[in-house]
Amino acid sequence: MTPEQAGLFAIFGSVFALLVWGRIRYDLVAFAALIIGVVAGLVPTDHAFSGFGHPAVVIIALVLLVSRALSNSGAVELIASRLISGDRPTSAHIGIMSVAGAALSAVINNVAALALLMPLDIEAAERAKRAVAQSLMPLSFATILGGMITMIGTPPNIVIAQYREGALGEPFQMFDFAPVGLLVAVAGIAFVTLIGWRLLPSRAGAEALLEQAETELYVAELLVGEGSKSDGVTLGDLYPMADEADINLLGLIRRGRRLPGFSRREPIQAQDTLVVEGDPKAIEGFMGKAGLDFAGSERHEGGITGGSLTLMEAIVPDGARIAGRTAMGMQLLYREGVTLLGIARRGQQVRDRVRLMQIEPGDVLLFLGSPERLDGAARSLGILPLEGRRTGVVQRRKAGLAIGIFAAAILAAVAGLVYLPVALAACAVAYAGLGLIGGGEVYEAIEWKVIVLLASLIPLGEAFEASGGAELIAGGIVDVTQGLPAWVILLALMVVTMTLSDFLNNVATTLIAAPVAVQIAGRLEVSADPFLMGVAVAASCAFLTPIGHKNNTIIMGPGGYRFGDYWRMGLPLELLVLAIAVPAILTVWPL
Repeated sequence: MTPEQAGLFAIFGSVFALLVWGRIRYDLVAFAALIIGVVAGLVPTDHAFSGFGHPAVVIIALVLLVSRALSNSGAVELIASRLISGDRPTSAHIGIMSVAGAALSAVINNVAALALLMPLDIEAAERAKRAVAQSLMPLSFATILGGMITMIGTPPNIVIAQYREGALGEPFQMFDFAPVGLLVAVAGIAFVTLIGWRLLPSRAGAEALLEQAETELYVAELLVGEGSKSDGVTLGDLYPMADEADINLLGLIRRGRRLPGFSRREPIQAQDTLVVEGDPKAIEGFMGKAGLDFAGSERHEGGITGGSLTLMEAIVPDGARIAGRTAMGMQLLYREGVTLLGIARRGQQVRDRVRLMQIEPGDVLLFLGSPERLDGAARSLGILPLEGRRTGVVQRRKAGLAIGIFAAAILAAVAGLVYLPVALAACAVAYAGLGLIGGGEVYEAIEWKVIVLLASLIPLGEAFEASGGAELIAGGIVDVTQGLPAWVILLALMVVTMTLSDFLNNVATTLIAAPVAVQIAGRLEVSADPFLMGVAVAASCAFLTPIGHKNNTIIMGPGGYRFGDYWRMGLPLELLVLAIAVPAILTVWPL
């Protein structure tokens, strides 16, 4: 072992230990390791920051942007809204949610897919009076499995595709991962649906978590626009939809005056305003199902379809500038660029128009506006935004257009007409032009910690390979498995990669294992493709711990899981993945 190899092994060993320890952010660990490598002369100075312009980094950032915009358009909601039912058996519910999660993860980031479907799964568990722990982990695992189907579904596939271009002269294409990834995903989903969930604990406590997550109930006003599906029906006709969305219908406003009583039998007319009560997400969801708009939203830079709007909850402290005044009196939209949509007042029933109510200290207010305007209004009005209580407004009228643009970008890239990063960038620009993602969201949507991690480790990985470190590890694996068939060596590489991925970030694991895969193939004098594909599959399959994949971390709290619970379903699933993937890889990508 040369001094250069020893130095790089020491850096990667320290990175591994610090990532497993978990007390220091992984992006800081990786960036510090890069700087140490440059200062020590192990990474060429002119390559120190080359990772930040690497195609894999660009693609991951753009996929996150596109995922956020598709979510904002309501494209995902078209699928998700049909999944909820408290009447289905547990296996049927898990199967439907898992298939939906895997399908979404194939075309958008798998973390985004889980974030979109997890609230629906929790809601279904609440309706069925079932512990959410039984279904949340299967959903998480299904989104991880679905990400393996396409190149853009999961970061390891993106990294492997771009690494192949550097090592072999041509990258994997968008659907090169599909034959193996689809087979593994189908087998994995069948397992979690029929067997896996039965291995999980049925702990009580999900209801308590749900109760803790309850928000204030706001009285808000929803506008009936021209051509709305609610135009012409009675208020009573909307009661089943309101019950499903978990909101209360309180009455009807016509020509600026509230009609007496609950107006249950009153036919709804265009330009009427419905008075509803519920939490922000429930109100926003009902608005979409009933074809309504937030009253006043049409004046926000072209209305609800004209820009990226957000609901913000904030409390009114003593001494706030808004206390003792009304929204109309303060001309909030004109002066601050925000609309007061709802008021929650310590459980009291609100009878006045929202914009005419005098605000009191202790009220919790619901505002509509762009994120930048909301932040400015909070400072100006002296109110205190509630942490973690912002809800994006879905721009449902643009769902079809958003799907069409995304499909066109992917088809153009697959057909070789446009370079994939350029196609995704054009898609993101189009979404920004349509107002599906705002200027602030462009930066919020990108997970910068992952970007810095990947960009920092790429130069280290290149230096590690150039120094012969990857060849050294590959030689060790080949020597240990000397005389055994090539499929056994592929299996050994996948087991090592899978084990690393359970404790390391999957991007870091891929960057370490990819050069080793190519070196092993070179020593065996066989194609490198099956070994690279094996690394892609294994790096994605982090099912044993809550730290191996971000999706596993996300579900730990809401599901009430303990560290050891992941082994119950994760270990047999990883064994199943190996049993399915190895023969599938060797069939599709022969040696």
